[in-house]
Amino acid sequence: MRASLSVRLWAAAVLIAALALVTVAPRFGFSASPPTPLWSERPLVGAPAAPPPVWVGLARTLKPAVVNVNTTRVQEGAQPGDPFFEKFFGTPPRRAVRSLGSGFIIHPDGYVVTNNHVVDGATETKVRLSDGRELPAKVLGRDARTDLVLLKIDATGLPAIPLGDSSQLQVGEPVMAIGNPFGLEQTVTTGIVSATGRVIGEGPYDDFIQTDASINPGNSGGPLINARGQAVGINTAIVSQSGGSVGIGFAIPVNLAKPVLTQLAATGHMVRGYLGVAIQRVTPELARSFGLSEARGALVTSVVEGSPAMTAGLKPGDVIVEYEGHTLARAEDLPRAVAATPVGRQVTLAVVRGGKPVTLSARVVRLSEAEEPATPEAKGRPALGLAVQTLTPQLAQELGLPDRSGALVRGVEDGSPAAAAGVQPGDVIAEVDHHPVKTADDVNRLIHRRAGDTPTLLLVHRHGGNLYIALPS
Repeated sequence: MRASLSVRLWAAAVLIAALALVTVAPRFGFSASPPTPLWSERPLVGAPAAPPPVWVGLARTLKPAVVNVNTTRVQEGAQPGDPFFEKFFGTPPRRAVRSLGSGFIIHPDGYVVTNNHVVDGATETKVRLSDGRELPAKVLGRDARTDLVLLKIDATGLPAIPLGDSSQLQVGEPVMAIGNPFGLEQTVTTGIVSATGRVIGEGPYDDFIQTDASINPGNSGGPLINARGQAVGINTAIVSQSGGSVGIGFAIPVNLAKPVLTQLAATGHMVRGYLGVAIQRVTPELARSFGLSEARGALVTSVVEGSPAMTAGLKPGDVIVEYEGHTLARAEDLPRAVAATPVGRQVTLAVVRGGKPVTLSARVVRLSEAEEPATPEAKGRPALGLAVQTLTPQLAQELGLPDRSGALVRGVEDGSPAAAAGVQPGDVIAEVDHHPVKTADDVNRLIHRRAGDTPTLLLVHRHGGNLYIALPS
């Protein structure tokens, strides 16, 4: 009886407390039910359901085909080159350094494309797939001149990204980049094509797509994708003073990459045609000087001794305006056209010489490592790794250089004596072994004359100052 009474009293107390809360709560700002939100989530009456943006579907479909490329390199340990460290501890120990890049699958059987600089010097390369698998990668072939490498992993049935036609890209067209910036995997950014045909000084085959889609360190080797879900470029470089994206990124056009990847898959290396000329752009001022109606073609500044160009009769001052019937709108068109020409083919060159048209014929030969530098080497002596051209007043004005003569360094081969000594593209060689230099031919002649194991001494102009550089023999 007492227990029953206690239960009744407890229930009555709970009921009274609840009634009191309902009565008192409004006075203190409490509510017995959730407040009404300030916003509405109801769709507009009659409005159709909006489809997801095109990038959402493309990202979902293509992200699994984008991979993380991680490499291991061996380099000297802490304080390399520190005399204090080496005095007390000896030569710094070697250590493994890891780095990350991007890549993407172009064939379900495990063919992956990325940048050569992502894997250059690596002792070990692995590919991590979007499903978490990490597989060792074999380098099937590489091409440093276009910064491309083809990898192979032991896997099948993989998602792949189709390759589009980069020649159809329009400035302003939307594009998407997928990669691993700063190690943040599967990052998607979008933007537009800012420009095409960009020449940024990376080599004789420069033809970059410029985009404002955010590209950062780690994006190298990842795809640039159009709105049809095709890769139209391979992201490779940025312009930045901070190391991060400022909206100026560059991608290798897939039309440039396709023949390279085909050859790498078949033979593991590239075979290119060679003509044997050094050229420069034709400015409007130069066009008037050489009797051209417009600024077009490639102005020949020097001809390599014994080359197909010399055999064909090309001379410095000639302007090559057509190659095999194709108009050369820019000087940069010529190296790419020659490189793509089958070795042994006889080609026709339309030239303007002294304001008059001349037709010449040349037989393209195979480009070898020894033929590419504009500085030929004495027989039996190692190449210095320099590519130079004569600096004319017009070229100096175009490049904003204070010098008006000398030999302009166009390129320095990686791992060469010139690179080891510190020669840089853009340097102007004023002297070789204390002899004045006015043309690229002067450099060729003086380097041929260097004696025995004596280092070659260069006086170069750099950023308005003078610098002596000794090149090992």
